[in-house]
Amino acid sequence: MHDIVIRGGSIVDGTGAAAFTGDLAIDGDRIAQVGGKAGPGRREIPADGRLVTPGWVDIHTHYDGQATWDPVLAPSSVHGVTTLIFGNCGVGFAPCRPRDRQALIDLMEGVEEVPGVVFTTGLRWDWESFDEYLATLGRMARTVDVGTQLAHHPLRVFVMGERALRRGAAAPEDIAQMEALAGAALRAGAFGITTSRTDQHMTLAGEQVPGRHAGADELMGLARALRGVRRGVLGLNADFEDVEAEFAWMRDFTRESGGRPVYFLHFDRPHDRGRLPRISAAIRAARAEGLPITGQVGGRPAGLLLGLSTDLNPFILRESFTELARLPLPERLSRLRDPALRARILAEEASPRLLRLLPPLSRFIATRWEGMYVLGEPPDYEPTAERSVAAMAARAGVTPQEYCYDYLAGSDGGRMLFFPLVNYATGDHSVVRDLLCDPHTVFGLSDGGAHCGSICDGAIPTFMLTHWVRDRTRGPRLPLEFVVKRMTGETAAFMGLADRGRLAPGLKADVNIIDLDRLRSGHPEMIADLPADGRRLIQRAEGYGLTMVSGVPVFENGEDTGARPGVLLRAG
Repeated sequence: MHDIVIRGGSIVDGTGAAAFTGDLAIDGDRIAQVGGKAGPGRREIPADGRLVTPGWVDIHTHYDGQATWDPVLAPSSVHGVTTLIFGNCGVGFAPCRPRDRQALIDLMEGVEEVPGVVFTTGLRWDWESFDEYLATLGRMARTVDVGTQLAHHPLRVFVMGERALRRGAAAPEDIAQMEALAGAALRAGAFGITTSRTDQHMTLAGEQVPGRHAGADELMGLARALRGVRRGVLGLNADFEDVEAEFAWMRDFTRESGGRPVYFLHFDRPHDRGRLPRISAAIRAARAEGLPITGQVGGRPAGLLLGLSTDLNPFILRESFTELARLPLPERLSRLRDPALRARILAEEASPRLLRLLPPLSRFIATRWEGMYVLGEPPDYEPTAERSVAAMAARAGVTPQEYCYDYLAGSDGGRMLFFPLVNYATGDHSVVRDLLCDPHTVFGLSDGGAHCGSICDGAIPTFMLTHWVRDRTRGPRLPLEFVVKRMTGETAAFMGLADRGRLAPGLKADVNIIDLDRLRSGHPEMIADLPADGRRLIQRAEGYGLTMVSGVPVFENGEDTGARPGVLLRAG
């Protein structure tokens, strides 16, 4: 007698093998049988005509703070994710001395766009060391499993204090201390170390982040920490203004770390079409030398959602519009529909003062009307040029800013535009598809838990099935088995999680049952359920019949069961 038997589903096991029909049996928290006809179960779940897959393993999220107070971690968990890794992009909250708490909150707000008041209210700060932070995470029963990486920026601030915030050079004694603390964090269970070397990541005051220009000697200290524990990865974001120089230190890092993997966010830039080929060629050259350097890629273009309910829109940079920013949405809509105010806002230009507060790529929301698209319902993340604000305005016989203003101020204020920042220079998803099919990349970049008011990519696992497997019309789709492997077996293996990501006897029973015909993500919507009534964008899901973590149903037909089998994962 098995605990649970899922009968007659189309099993996609996470290895890339062809789907097959059969039963899946679960005993306790482990898979007992995959395929064939299983014996009776205490609970039997019919899955005829539905997919049975591993739970998604999302290795690029930012639930660093939210995971200390929120056991559910939506929207990721709602979209079939059963394992979450955070601590990405060099930002986090441990280690941290009491005097540096506000600095780390400001840093997280600036880089990942989570309102600082959310952390000021929500974080209990019952830790100082990284191990104490893990202990805090481990005390909470939760819906899904979580793990974290050690973020470089808080480590640097912990060791160097104000000198780190001013981006001063690390002295030899600083490097030695960072190496020792990084080694301790890895032994305590960190899955790796992350840092950031991009001008796109800015502090709340518009300054570069603490580790932006960390020297090679400092980075080699982190490499030695990885070598000391003989596991873990280094993750980073970089501008690659000098591809050769960046790859030079990454090559040295992999050697100094004893062959530990290095991964970085891999995407194009609209103003430099040659950037992506240069970096891809450098990855292939490093792989030819046997160096494990990998690009991390997303399932759709990274882009902003622009609207009246979101944090950003083309008019937020105009002084007259900012006067309305704190008004409730209904009152703001009423004011925006006043002809005199409309004329005044449309007559203004983007304020240089406000422009400076945005990362460089985001500043284009002030002028690039041909790069903004009506999102629509259902949301369209591969829009044609005809859906751009510029094209829609031309057809309506008005200026782009007039069309945009009236479109956003229409209806109930929930309308949104999609503004791709990267991987959409060709006007379609051809670049994204090439990256997804590149064997030297790993899937990620949902950014779940971050960019609360401007990005909503925690739903990307669902998008991977609806868009890439089922619905895409503007180019080739991707095989179901390939997409599932990308989000399960490969991501789990990359992070050293050998007990999950595949459906096989003896492995952890993290399972999704999915009605692919019904699967969909809703239109992004703004809710206020964070501490201090903090707002965030979410997308709801339909079509997940069941999500199980360790053999326990946590969502059934989209409803939270109240079960909390999720645990803190400690690497090693």
